[in-house]
Amino acid sequence: MKLPASLQLQWDRLAPRERRSVAAALALVAIALLWWVALAPALRTLRGAEAQHQLLDAQLQTMHRLQAEAQALQAQPKLGFEEALRALEASVRQRFGTTAQLSVVGDRATVTLKGASADALAQWLAQARINARALPAEARLQRSPGAVPATGPTWDGTLVMSLPAR
Repeated sequence: MKLPASLQLQWDRLAPRERRSVAAALALVAIALLWWVALAPALRTLRGAEAQHQLLDAQLQTMHRLQAEAQALQAQPKLGFEEALRALEASVRQRFGTTAQLSVVGDRATVTLKGASADALAQWLAQARINARALPAEARLQRSPGAVPATGPTWDGTLVMSLPAR
């Protein structure tokens, strides 16, 4: 490599020992720069690759499970309005007993809850979606006032569910 004239002149004035020291310092700077720019980021990525791979595998498994669930729901035969309503009424009685009331207007069913447990509510929503093909259209829920039972908080409010069209 050819140096500019002014640098070449200064280089020539240096003693051989000083030239070796400057060359060693330049080599050290070049190695440090190579490390910071090329090697360190690549090693950091390589170290995190296994954890990232496990995270992506878990997400892929979840997506496959959700896909299978969606395909199973799509494969189920269509329900008529009356069948869906009977299934929804049965699920409300089974999960909530006397803590819920069901009223139907058009193709929407309103479920009024008083002191329903969170677990029962979650299970009922899944059951209503699968058995009655009812989907939540609107939810107005709030925690019940008072003491929290051993099973967790309870909920008051209304859920409006869309039923299959008549």
